[in-house]
Amino acid sequence: MSALRACALSELADGAALRVVLDGHAVALVRLGGQVHAVDDRCSHADVSLAEGEVDAGECALECWKHGSLFDLRTGEALTLPAVKPVAVHMTMIDQDEVYVTLRQEEA
Repeated sequence: MSALRACALSELADGAALRVVLDGHAVALVRLGGQVHAVDDRCSHADVSLAEGEVDAGECALECWKHGSLFDLRTGEALTLPAVKPVAVHMTMIDQDEVYVTLRQEEA
């Protein structure tokens, strides 16, 4: 799959999450300094938006607002309970002021 334009870099506040829908797929974008991370915008424990949660910049993680599970933005790994399953991580690229995301292909 090719890279999809997600948003302008200037639309992403540092240390905050933003929900975008790309090709029908909800993604949570998180800007930490000069880097943008993209993970599925659905907690693997509960069907809620991760983009509505808090960003833990020190841990490079996103917290689910409903039950407090932390997800590593680099690997998607669930760092704390109650979530035990990871969320998908998507590749990002910044070109000038544009953020592009390549959605991870579903594994068979």
